[in-house]
Order: sequence, then C-alpha cells, then structure tokens
Amino acid sequence: MAATLLALPARAQEPPSPAERAKMAEAAEAFRAAHEVPGLAVAFTRDGKLVHEAAFGLADRDAGEALTPAHRFRIASISKPVTAVAIFALIEAGHLKLGDRVLGPEGLLGETYGRIAAGSHLRDITVDHLLTHTAGGWPNDGTDPMFRSGMPDHASLIETTLAYQPTRSAPGTYFAYSNFGYCLLGRVIERVSGKAYVDYVKETLLAPIGIADMEIAGNTLAERQPREVRYHDAGRSPYGMDVRRMDSHGGWIASAASLARFAAASDGRWSPRLLKPETIAAMTKSDPINPAYARGWRVNPRGNSWHGGSLPGTATIMVRTASGLTWAALCNTRARETELARDLDRVMWTMARAVPRWRA
Repeated sequence: MAATLLALPARAQEPPSPAERAKMAEAAEAFRAAHEVPGLAVAFTRDGKLVHEAAFGLADRDAGEALTPAHRFRIASISKPVTAVAIFALIEAGHLKLGDRVLGPEGLLGETYGRIAAGSHLRDITVDHLLTHTAGGWPNDGTDPMFRSGMPDHASLIETTLAYQPTRSAPGTYFAYSNFGYCLLGRVIERVSGKAYVDYVKETLLAPIGIADMEIAGNTLAERQPREVRYHDAGRSPYGMDVRRMDSHGGWIASAASLARFAAASDGRWSPRLLKPETIAAMTKSDPINPAYARGWRVNPRGNSWHGGSLPGTATIMVRTASGLTWAALCNTRARETELARDLDRVMWTMARAVPRWRA
C-alpha cells in the first residue's frame, strides 16, 4: 500500500550548483551514449517548485536540430495518470463514483456503443476496474484494440471491440494492463463533464496550474506540432499509428518541465494542487490484485508513485517521490525498450542524487 502523504516542512528551493549540474549532465550523456538516444529532456521540482530542467542532444537527428527544454515529446502512457487525475477531479466534484458501472443500461455510457446482453461481464465493469486494469480483458498484447487500424474514431473502435472482443473473465479477478480500458475512461470523462476529453483536461487540470504546452499528438510527421521533436526508431515507424485516437491512454505531448509540474500539482502537499490530499491517497492506494499498481499510477511501499510510457520512437517516465521531489524524462527513441526503460529510471535517480540536499 502506498504511504499516506504528509505535508513536508518548507525548504529552500535551490537549483543544482554548477558542479552538481556537471555531474547530472555526465550521467545523462552516459545514458544517451549507452542507448543511442538522439535527445533527452529532463526536469525536476522540489516541494512543488521547478528547480532544474535540461536538454541533451538532438530534437531531430536528421536535421541536426538541437534539443531545448521547450521541446515537446509524445508522453505515451504517462497519459494514464493525466486521465486518472481527471477522473478523480470529477469524483471530488460529486459527479462520479469509483463504483459506478460503465457499460449497459445502468452504466455511465449506457448503450451508446451497442447493446450489452443481460448477464454479460461487460455490465459489471466499474470506473474503478478500468482505473486499476482489472476489467477482465483487453490486455496490452497482440490483441490490443488500440493498435487496430481501419477505425478512425473512438465510436467505431469501441463498438467493434465490445461486440467482437469480449472480456476474458469477470471484472475484479485479475490484472491486465489495458490501453482500451483507459480509452473508455476518456469517454466517461466526456459523458460526465459534457466536454471533449482534451478540453476538460486543459480547462480543469492544466490551465489552473499554468501548463499551456500540452496537446494531443498528431499521427504523421507532417502533423508534428510546433516545438515537437522528431521520433527515431529502427523498428516500427513512429508515424504509422493512430496516436490521436490514443488520447486518454497515450496521446498527449508535453515538455519535461510541464510533466514534472503536473506531477507536483498531483501530489497534494503544496500549492498549486489539483486534488485534496485524501483524494490523492485514494488514487495512489495499491490495488489488492496488483499491489504495484494503484489507479493510474504505479506505486511502492516507500510512498513513491510514477508511470512510464513507451511507443515507437518514444520512451518516458514521470516520478513523484515521498521526499518531495518530482521529475520527468523524455526520449525520442525507444531502442532496446526494456533496457532503455530500466536505465532511464536509474539515470534519473542518479541525477537527483547528484544534489545531496534534495535527499532523493
């Protein structure tokens, strides 16, 4: 179970010294060299205040464009904590409950996406099941509906999936990391708020904390947004997916600083904050079926919460620590995906510990 969040005493918001920045840069460049990463952007907050951001390498390797802290990256599955915070904002406002059913005549979405037969497990899926990846199906494997082509909008994708790809077991019986489950949560947000998913997130979460550079990504190289990096991958093309359709589970772009600030505002211990501390505790309470996952966040017993992201051409991580630090790191490649994700996490801890007074 994640530790209960406690307020920390006020501390000086000191950036790294020149010598400490040099140590951080050395670790970053060693990571880039080991994984042939064209560009790496990082940012750190302490007690809610941005204390360091840096960029290493290239935003576009082919054009030789230098990476800057202002560049934006696809954040992939870090979109899930964004969606989770949006759900809990609706819960705080009294518009939603974790136990609300999602599909069928009594569900939040009703039968918008087709009739759900009586006795179907689909009728029993709740908001909490989707948040915790325990809906009973739609895993992130070769059958993942979110990587299916030929259905350009959410409606056609959801209708087809519910009709022809039923869940494998009753909700609440096992954990299966599900992009499709978070796609459904995006539609819940739209139905309950009466706004497009992206508009609700921008207006309710991002604008109040001063974040203006987060957008939903385009799909093609031609649809790259201003100050968005170019993605490099030796395997699957980064521009052969419907990333826009991934909105609520993997579609956002952001700068490293904006993600670090979002993580800090989602912590509940300082201003500006997006949710009450008790809401944060509920969101980061580990689920019994998979104690390493809560609701949109991975968690551990030390009180840290985080999420990573991975798409062709993209590897990312966002972390909140019990000690009052948050950070984000964004890469524009994901070569050797498993090793890169492991080492991206490690290098960020190494960089944080280069500043001893941060007590990472």
